Amino acid sequence: MKKINLAIVGVTGAVGQEFLKLIEERNFPFNNLKMLASSRSAGKKINFMGKEYTVEETTENSFDGVDIALFAGGKASKVFAPAAVKAGAVCIDNSSTFRMDPEVPLVVPEVNPQAIKRHKGIIANPNCSTIIMVMALKPLYDISKIKRVVVSTYQAVSGAGREGMDELKTQLDALANGTEIVPKVLPVASLDKHYQIASNLLPQIDIFMDNLYTKEEMKMIDETRKIMEDDAMKITATTVRVPVYRSHAESVNVEFYDEVSVESARAALEKFSGVIVRDNPVEMVYPQPLETSGKDAVEVGRIRKDFSVEHGLNFWCCGDQIRKGAALNALQIAEYLIANGD
Repeated sequence: MKKINLAIVGVTGAVGQEFLKLIEERNFPFNNLKMLASSRSAGKKINFMGKEYTVEETTENSFDGVDIALFAGGKASKVFAPAAVKAGAVCIDNSSTFRMDPEVPLVVPEVNPQAIKRHKGIIANPNCSTIIMVMALKPLYDISKIKRVVVSTYQAVSGAGREGMDELKTQLDALANGTEIVPKVLPVASLDKHYQIASNLLPQIDIFMDNLYTKEEMKMIDETRKIMEDDAMKITATTVRVPVYRSHAESVNVEFYDEVSVESARAALEKFSGVIVRDNPVEMVYPQPLETSGKDAVEVGRIRKDFSVEHGLNFWCCGDQIRKGAALNALQIAEYLIANGD
């Protein structure tokens, strides 16, 4: 595979650090690597694959000679992705900035790789909970077109970044020691009001919209339709933050236009790349966040009929939010670009 010049924007954050792990694990082919971050992290030293790198502040001039730029997410994408494209790089972006732009492909490589070729310099990585769900929906959609999806998510604090993970640990320590808990990050760090996540659930991820859904819930709805290229698919979502460090879980109810048996659904999921079926109720085998943390695959289980509708199925799925839900998906897009000369 051809070697390229790579830049990682936001390298010191949770997703950026996961990029580094995956690049080494997957033997990703690069010649030169630029580690970029905000001015706060500039100058930091990172030892990676036997070499010491110095983190540089991201500027509009950071992308000369870069072939692919991986953006870990955040405000930097809106500011610097256009500059990276102008310099000749292809940007793979983890933020929500470009996801619903009709000129920007929104890609999960196992689901819609054909969209990659339509890029004009920027390719968007979907929301983490969307990625995990469409990995399970796609093989079922290939059996029968989907009429309606009802999803409830159980999302780990890793979705709020390193700060969310640190806050859960701090609060768990405080509970154990009997000291005061002062929430500062969840449900949304930028808001004035915060709630405890330890020993609690928060039915709010991101801000509320005028329609009373949260921004996270609307992301799942809009992004799923775009990825599946089916604007007629009816989707409703409730997203919930849970006191789990990493790996999101989702309860999904699907209504099809045609009959889809449990057996055919299981067979299709078992054949689908990137999915593992873990479904044996007799032996109490089903996906769990603890068991999927640090792993690449999306696991699916609890596959069963929904007897309340004519053509319905329920299933439960789990996937690591930082890996397949973010860094791995983006790196797979980059690998596709290299392998196909794009």
